[in-house]
Amino acid sequence: MRLISINVLRSGMIVGRTIWNEAGHPLLQKGVVVTDRILLRLKQLNIKYVYIEDSISYGIEIEETVRPAVRNKVVNQITQSFQSVKGAKREQASFVLEQQSKAIGTIVEDLLSSILDSEEILTVLTDAYLYDEYLYQHSFQVTLYSLAIAKEMGYSYEDLRLIGIGAMLHDVGKLLIPTDVLLKPGRLTNEEFEVMKNHARYGFDLLRNLHSVSLLVAHCAFQHHERIDGSGYPRGLVDFEIHPFAKIIGVADVFDAVTSNRVYREKLLPSQGMAIIEAGSGTIFSPRVVEALRKSVVHYPNGTILLLADGRRGVVFKQNTEQPDRPFIRIFEEDDEILNATYEINLAEMPSLLIDKVEMDYITPVE
Repeated sequence: MRLISINVLRSGMIVGRTIWNEAGHPLLQKGVVVTDRILLRLKQLNIKYVYIEDSISYGIEIEETVRPAVRNKVVNQITQSFQSVKGAKREQASFVLEQQSKAIGTIVEDLLSSILDSEEILTVLTDAYLYDEYLYQHSFQVTLYSLAIAKEMGYSYEDLRLIGIGAMLHDVGKLLIPTDVLLKPGRLTNEEFEVMKNHARYGFDLLRNLHSVSLLVAHCAFQHHERIDGSGYPRGLVDFEIHPFAKIIGVADVFDAVTSNRVYREKLLPSQGMAIIEAGSGTIFSPRVVEALRKSVVHYPNGTILLLADGRRGVVFKQNTEQPDRPFIRIFEEDDEILNATYEINLAEMPSLLIDKVEMDYITPVE
């Protein structure tokens, strides 16, 4: 299967991977032939990329680290827990969260099992799932990225569990932000952003008095927007003042934010999101955390078309666990000519061969 932009999806193409709705039901099944009606609906739903089946990507598969059934179960639990808190009176919110904490701990353990059992680098398919509210999907994905980073950094099981709970609840304070600000379908004004920034302190206040949750979890919520140069919020902490768990969650939070769909901004590809994170290494982000992210997540998903600096085109067919930014690719085009017989190369063995660009809008001559 091949990953393409919705801009070049056409009627007659075959869907390569199922897209799920927020209830865990298939919205668009693998193997369905795209029609004009389906194409219009996908655009209305703000889908940016779709997997299709075609000849140049024949036999290429992609498996998420967390299976769809587990993902849907976890996001449904996050939704239930967060909505319980959201529906409570402000003075009762912590009590309600206390009641939900056991379930949250259990789902973090389920996710941790998926992460620890996998020897592959983390694969997350954001466009394969549609949720009513960004907060629930974001909380799930930040947890995955945080656990992958922390695993790469060698943390113990108990620390991983705490980091996972901290990541799951890092944005819980947003439940106390006015709905018109939280769900505004566009960029916030300066005044609205100041209101939004309060979520870090609100999250800390919600979590710090819970008997069933470590105080470290509360500090994850409080500090995940702090930056090592002191430019973050709410307190402008610097490097040594920020808890290591919060540094991890802060990087995971930004990476997921820039690689996820938002109404007011086009999502970036993982490689583009990684470039943004790396640009902040040593200034706003911990270099150790950035390096752990680089080693633990997919940069170029299987099925992605890459144009190489020497003019060859290929499709990613396998990840390189030792060097995630240098995958295995299947070369199918040279000198603007489609090859009769493809061949495979390992970019890790060709360090001087640069990737010129990712081509999500590429269409083969036969298409």
